[in-house]
Amino acid sequence: MEKARNVTILLFDEVEALDFCGPFEVFSVTGRQRNASPFNVFTCAEKPGPVLARNQLSVNPRYTILDGPPPDILVVPGGFGTRREMNNAVLIEWIKTVAANAELVLSVCTGALLLAKAGLLDGLSATTHHGALQLLTETAPRATIQADKRYVDNGKIVLSAGISAGIDMSLHVVARLLGWEEAVATAHYMEYAWRPEV
Repeated sequence: MEKARNVTILLFDEVEALDFCGPFEVFSVTGRQRNASPFNVFTCAEKPGPVLARNQLSVNPRYTILDGPPPDILVVPGGFGTRREMNNAVLIEWIKTVAANAELVLSVCTGALLLAKAGLLDGLSATTHHGALQLLTETAPRATIQADKRYVDNGKIVLSAGISAGIDMSLHVVARLLGWEEAVATAHYMEYAWRPEV
């Protein structure tokens, strides 16, 4: 049986809840109907202790960025906290370092701003929440902004628009890695009306 891929979901204060919970759910339940676990999904944060997501949701990350397993897939969610974390040199350097060795790097919503600050979007297509498109244009001037896309796939770097779009992107990644039928079965298990982009 193929080794499970490590999916690391980054958390920080004021992260948007569905930005990280959507992908967490998709990757966690993939394979469940056939008693398989192709993904080992966990959360991490810069420091130990609870993270206060949007609307004061308290979340306990499983690891810190220093002690977690190396990610095969890195998920960088968004939320208002990204405006502060854009200037967090420690976190940006960690994203850059981890991305170099990861199979895939995904962003949801304004998580794209952190990828931009890490220099990962130059020459690529990108998207984010519709309310942050101008900020992404300013932060990633060498990226092509796809304002009308729910998600964009550049190969290693995959980005989604805002909040619930992270679920669609994650299902797209499941389809890419494990096949269309696996992604459809995952969406069906979640009772999610997936709308794949063509």
